Amino acid sequence: MKTIFIIRGAGHASTAMASYDAALAAANIHNYNLTTVSSVIPAEAIVEVVETAPDLGPVGSQLTVVEARMTTAETGQVAAGLGWTTGAGPGLFYEATGTDPESVRQTIDDGLSSGATLRDWSFTDRRVITETAERNPDAGEYTTVVVIAAYGESESLF
Repeated sequence: MKTIFIIRGAGHASTAMASYDAALAAANIHNYNLTTVSSVIPAEAIVEVVETAPDLGPVGSQLTVVEARMTTAETGQVAAGLGWTTGAGPGLFYEATGTDPESVRQTIDDGLSSGATLRDWSFTDRRVITETAERNPDAGEYTTVVVIAAYGESESLF
């Protein structure tokens, strides 16, 4: 079975893209080219929450992900969340972002429920992971939070 790693991170930097790169570095996936997919978890996958991603292959390779990401230059809190539901067969991911972690969790829960009603699959387990950060207005920087599902190991782009 292949593992889908759930990782998260937060970053601060002087530009929006640099703060995104810092958040990816906090999750240890900053050296991959990310390819985003929608939301279906293959039946044979194992979903595992880890603090940071393990070595997922050579630098510069393509890594398939589902990503919740939010970047802000505004004062206050920023939140990103990723939820999933699984069972004996395939499963679903749902992502959301916002400024209130509880609202993000509720949006994810509502989305998973809606997605489950569209499918004739059995769902028995459900989890939600969020990442939050505060932006310091005096620092004059951007803040990014990410929660990412990384599908197994990276693959060569060539």
